[in-house]
Amino acid sequence: MKDFPHVQFEAGAKGPLAGIRVLDLSRLVAGNVLTLQLADFGADVIKVEPPGGDSLRNFRSDGYDTWWNTYCRNKRSVSLDFRHPEALPLLKKVLPTVDVFVESFRSGTLENMGLAPDVIHAINPNIVIVRITGWGQSGPYRTKPGFGTLVEGYTGFAAINGFSDREPVLPPIFLGDMVSGLYGFGATMTALWNMRVNGKGGEIIDLSLFEPTVSVLGPQVGAYELTGKLKARTGSRSNTTAPRNVYKTADGKWICLSTSTETMARRFFTLIGHSDIIENPEYSTARGRLRHVEYIDGLVAEWFAKQRFAEALALFDREGVTAGPVYDASDLIEDEYVREREVFVRLPESQKQQLMHNITPRFARDPGTFRYRAPHIGEHNEEILAPIVGQDAFKALQAGNVVCANKER
Repeated sequence: MKDFPHVQFEAGAKGPLAGIRVLDLSRLVAGNVLTLQLADFGADVIKVEPPGGDSLRNFRSDGYDTWWNTYCRNKRSVSLDFRHPEALPLLKKVLPTVDVFVESFRSGTLENMGLAPDVIHAINPNIVIVRITGWGQSGPYRTKPGFGTLVEGYTGFAAINGFSDREPVLPPIFLGDMVSGLYGFGATMTALWNMRVNGKGGEIIDLSLFEPTVSVLGPQVGAYELTGKLKARTGSRSNTTAPRNVYKTADGKWICLSTSTETMARRFFTLIGHSDIIENPEYSTARGRLRHVEYIDGLVAEWFAKQRFAEALALFDREGVTAGPVYDASDLIEDEYVREREVFVRLPESQKQQLMHNITPRFARDPGTFRYRAPHIGEHNEEILAPIVGQDAFKALQAGNVVCANKER
């Protein structure tokens, strides 16, 4: 079976966003997802880290820097001690060279630092400023701490996730952060387009974790206002179609099934020898099957329990039924489709050949590039700062611990 491609970092490679420089003061997940997308497609993303580094560096897998290596690839790093009085003047000298400024401090912190948006735009009126917080820059919660977990509870996600007879379930991933980071990427590109094509000036993007998360949960608030009914926790079932669930096979594996159209429902029930279900007026529509979902699901589960995993998947594939395997990471990396599509790539041997997701999405003409491995703290201090302030001034800043020494981490 085909192996995943090995990354060869090429510092001079160009991507479609070459020429855009990003100053990234964010930490943890949302900001790093946003700037990863910019970096993967060629933007020069400069992480500005405190002496201890971005908090994302602490997300390790049995001692391996899997999170940092993945979400901070293609970025460079400078490290400043923001408590030093010379740090802010230094940062202001960098601003004229920058197109995008990303931060994720609690609302008001940037102003207290002396870097309010009007100060930044006075230095460089064309900067796109992205401000990431849990709750946004306005409203009564603007100064509250806002990790994604709070947002995932507050938005109603946890209330609809899980099973009706059990507690609400938070996502096992950084859902709010990931979604907001991707929204932020789109918003940043929109602002750059508006400036460069439509002649507008710099922009301030107020990116909360809350609103992007709300937006991907479907029209549940509108539906509640119209009907007075709350969306129930249904496990892996759907409240719009049936059958839709995960089912256990005879050999102890799991298959997920979706019959989101009546055509697919008819095809599935005919295939498993139950065309009588579709012919019965009680079950011939999604609404009818939902009214009798326990019976329908029981019948489907009974069929799956007699099938072997590989044989059932082959049958569905042959007949065009929308069903597929429930994989974990160990299954995923052995799958032929995943390998042929090169969904993952391998880092060089010096980084334990870690697998990470490929540049996403795919461009046919001008794809993104792998230019840099994820940086050590302050690895590019001199490379980035010396051309701006001069070599002598840089050495003085370094000697005064304004610019922190490169650390092998």
